[in-house]
Amino acid sequence: MQSQGGVSEITLRGRIKQIAESKWESLSNQQKKYAKKTWGVLTYKWRWQIAMNIPYLGIYILDRTFPAVHEFDMNLLASITSKLPLPAFISSWMGLVN
Repeated sequence: MQSQGGVSEITLRGRIKQIAESKWESLSNQQKKYAKKTWGVLTYKWRWQIAMNIPYLGIYILDRTFPAVHEFDMNLLASITSKLPLPAFISSWMGLVN
């Protein structure tokens, strides 16, 4: 089939944007006010979530960048398990050991 030169194709992103804009324009001023407040609350919580996860992102990057991190972890685990048997310690927290 031949494409028609006069018809311009609108991308999916463009169609979604047009639909969202038409829906936004059809809202009343009161509805727009509530939608903006709701969006503000959501994005505030997202910003806090991102801020709280930044230290874990740093740990993840260090984990991927420096292999010595794993060596330190293994040394730490070896020193803990030699002094205190880890499964018994965990089971005592769960109330399985008298």
